[in-house]
Amino acid sequence: MTVRAPTEQDADWIAKLLIERWGSTVVVAHGGAFDLLKLPALVAEPDRGLATYRAGDDEAELMSLDAVCPGQGVGTLLIDALADLLRKRGISCLWVTTTNDNLTALRFYQRRGFELRRVRPGAVDAARLLKPAIPQIGNHGIPIRDEIDLCCRLL
Repeated sequence: MTVRAPTEQDADWIAKLLIERWGSTVVVAHGGAFDLLKLPALVAEPDRGLATYRAGDDEAELMSLDAVCPGQGVGTLLIDALADLLRKRGISCLWVTTTNDNLTALRFYQRRGFELRRVRPGAVDAARLLKPAIPQIGNHGIPIRDEIDLCCRLL
């Protein structure tokens, strides 16, 4: 399995995957809406996974991570490839945001070196104003209310 930047030939597959997994190509975090199709990305081929991100001068944020078939190492491969890419750019920290109900993501990211850094109580309630399709109840019957930020030091 290889990881590469997406090409024009990936556009339909990427849009379909994002809509299937996120309900649209737009995600809401930190009080803002982000169109994932307009962000840089990495693709695990053939059509096995996608990571989208945004990068600043010293920090980057993983905006979405999707493995078509979880549990086969695709997510880890994408995270590792993104971390390598960001290190080469001199970026020292990779952030990711998840919600309080996403226990699988919290376990996944912490096992890969991410540390809990911030909790924004009630942030998802505010996010629903921008994206009303966000459900009230999430994984394991847990009400979705809060955003949780995790950070992985790269340098």
